[in-house]
Formats: sequence, structure tokens, C-alpha cells
Amino acid sequence: MNTVIAKKEVPSNFNRVARWYDTLQKMNRGYSDHLRLSAERLEAMPEANLLDLCCGTGLSTEALRRVYPQARIDGVDASEGMLEVARNRGLAAPVSFILADVMELTPDQLEGPYDGILMAYGIRNMPDPDAALARLLPLLRPGGSICFHEYSVADSKWSRMVWNLVASAVIIPLGQLTSPGAPIYRYLRRSVLEFDGVDRFEQRLREAGFVDVRTEPTYGWAKGIVHSFLARKPG
Repeated sequence: MNTVIAKKEVPSNFNRVARWYDTLQKMNRGYSDHLRLSAERLEAMPEANLLDLCCGTGLSTEALRRVYPQARIDGVDASEGMLEVARNRGLAAPVSFILADVMELTPDQLEGPYDGILMAYGIRNMPDPDAALARLLPLLRPGGSICFHEYSVADSKWSRMVWNLVASAVIIPLGQLTSPGAPIYRYLRRSVLEFDGVDRFEQRLREAGFVDVRTEPTYGWAKGIVHSFLARKPG
């Protein structure tokens, strides 16, 4: 099935695959370890107030909880189906899960300002990444850190080739096996190919007002494909 979905339709399409999503990610070698690595790179204080944007089924929230066991964490996602899985994950309090769209998010909806924000696999799904970044900066306290754990393959032919191979040979077939007819996995392949290169996304962050912008790699098959994009709000 080659149905093309728009970015605004991503949350409803994640509702369709929510119950099987974690099963697929467990087959993705290094997925949880890479999330934990990005969580560590936030370098937040032990009792920080943290925000997990586009938290999905809570795997990224779980990574934050493991790295910062004393932190307070808000997880936000626009897919009720994914949040249902997240709420059943049994993470130690204080953790709250909130149904909200990043593109419509305002500070009064949350318990901020936050010491750190993790956004895993979310920014490339925003209909307007620059508008999304403009909404995120006010959510941080001065000096607070943010990490975008995200795919970026635009700068490397090798990375594009590896991503195409993994998506075509593994992700899409397994996605169709667990959720027949769901177009989200074909969208995933396309959205990664269309997303910014590293330099371009770093430029977006600086233009949005973030400072100390830098990018750190992951490892294994995802090296050069999945990155930790790091920045801070001016102090």
C-alpha cells in the first residue's frame, strides 16, 4: 500500500500501530541504548524538571528515568494510542503523560520551565520545524539544555544508502506484518530522507535563539544516521 500521509496525520496513524510499536523497536539493535545516550547528553541535574516531547510509547521517557531517577518528568505526545502504552509502562513517579500537539503547545499547559528537554524522532514530523522550535525555547529555563534525538542522512550518500536498505528490507516489511496496511512506516522512510542535514538543522537551532549548538554521533549501524543534536537556552 503506497498511501502517502501528511505530517499533520502522523499522530492518528501512530494510533493504528501503537500496540505493536515497541515490539518493532526491540528488534532495532541499539534503539534503547541510543535514547539513553542522548538522555545522558542533556547533562541535567539529578532532581531536574524534564520534558519528553513526542514521547510516544514512553521508551524515551524510560531512558530519562533511568539516567535521572530523581527527576520530575512530563511526557507529551499527540497520539492517544501511544500515550496509552506509555501510561501502562509503570515508570516510577513523578511522571505525567499529557496529550498535546507540539505545534499548539503553550507554557501554561505544562509544569515548566524545564531544566532539560528531550525530543526523540519528533522534530522532522513537525509541519513547520521553525515554528516548533520557537515554541520550545520559552519552555526552558535560562541555561536549560535541549536534545533532539533524530535521524539525519542528507549529508552522506553512504548514510542514505544504509537507511534505505534498513527501511526497505526491515522496517517496512515488519511494519506491514504487525500492522497490515498502515502507511506510517513508508512515511518514516520518506521523512528521514527529506529531513535536514546536520549543518542545516544546527543552523535552524541558532536561528531559533539556541546557543552552544553541537551534534554528537551514536554508534553501531546508526552511526551517521541517528544523532544527538544538542543546544541550550541563553542564560
